Amino acid sequence: MKRDSLQIIEHEIALLVRLTTTHSPKLGSLDRSEYLLLSELDQRSPLGINALAENLKLSLSTASRQVSALETKQFVRRFPSPENGRISLIEMTDAGKDILQHVQSKRKQAYAEVLENWSEEEVLALEKSLSRLNLDFKRWRSNGC
Repeated sequence: MKRDSLQIIEHEIALLVRLTTTHSPKLGSLDRSEYLLLSELDQRSPLGINALAENLKLSLSTASRQVSALETKQFVRRFPSPENGRISLIEMTDAGKDILQHVQSKRKQAYAEVLENWSEEEVLALEKSLSRLNLDFKRWRSNGC
């Protein structure tokens, strides 16, 4: 792989992250960390803080801080695990589900507008490439990077 390609890929991903995480009414009212945490809980709720941190490749302190912020906004709640009362599980509240659905709808609409001139094959190729890239980054992070 050419070094120039890696530099271009790195720059394009950095730009993509900036463009898609800038607060915009078109993308809803959750910041990136709130959106990702609620999305994870939507798929796998309830979760303990350790599992949530591992799934999102966050430090325990970062995950805890983000959960606390969502708790303050009443988007999530903690409750004792039925198997081990010393462990807290986290799940979305109805308010959390509502805001996530609203933001997902806004984000989907924005992506539909951005990708409206792409062919179905181009969209599928992008989906496949992004999924693979994220999976490979998770593997890379799991190996201590």
